[in-house]
Amino acid sequence: MNAATSAQAALRAAIPRLTAAGIENAPRDARLLLSYAMGIAADRLTLHLPDPLTDQAQSAFDQAITARCNRQPVSQITGQRQFWGRSFKVTRDTLDPRPETEILVAEALSRPFLKMLDLGTGTGCILLSCLADMPMASGVGSDLSAKALDVAKTNAATLNLTPRAQFLQSDWLNSIPGRFDLIVSNPPYIAAAEMPDLAPEVLQWEPHAALTPGGDGLDAYRAIAAQAPARLLAGGRLILEIGPSQAHVVSMLLADRGLENIRVLQDMDGRNRVVCAQKPRNADNCGEM
Repeated sequence: MNAATSAQAALRAAIPRLTAAGIENAPRDARLLLSYAMGIAADRLTLHLPDPLTDQAQSAFDQAITARCNRQPVSQITGQRQFWGRSFKVTRDTLDPRPETEILVAEALSRPFLKMLDLGTGTGCILLSCLADMPMASGVGSDLSAKALDVAKTNAATLNLTPRAQFLQSDWLNSIPGRFDLIVSNPPYIAAAEMPDLAPEVLQWEPHAALTPGGDGLDAYRAIAAQAPARLLAGGRLILEIGPSQAHVVSMLLADRGLENIRVLQDMDGRNRVVCAQKPRNADNCGEM
């Protein structure tokens, strides 16, 4: 290609490269990466396809296509991922926010809350999405990874939520003070035996500590079930994302710790995706904690 190559010609050349590399939706990814390279919104790309690419845009697009051929996720190449209607910074130190996690956010926002805790916050997408739509609330995001917490802090600042969002390094609730009326988590839940079957974009590029705890994939739920109930206010909710086959076991873990009103929510593909539970209220004293 030369400097006079049009955006449309560059797009046409890139799609077969991505297809040959095994990219499932090559046209979509090529368009996203071209709009990124040109510095324009993806929904404006069609208007700019006749435009000649600058040397800078051409170089950025070539590099982006090469990275995608190496199965790096689009979000890591562009550094951003859309989630719950907002853009979040993404790096190799964070799990890429998934659309199915929005089911957890929707459930969290189905009732008012004032103080929430997001365990294993990663990019902070769950905590910050909830706080953005619940203006009276504040919250804490915890993660074992200091690098992930730096990303979450950046996202909080970008969304003007820093005054209401605190981030702490912690192994689950071990270093978290206080009590909460909402605790949420999308913990690592992939069993060790299932890891080799993951797509290259996940297995090669996302942090394994955010994907799997090893073993049967349930260790995070065991830890949260053991610690979270005592840190919920009376009537407080616990909402957890799960793997599709884990609903029964996770529900039993929570029931064994005295939580009630346990429900399982499904994703758009009909797979079990979220388990919800509640700490009992004290019928004799509505202010009981």
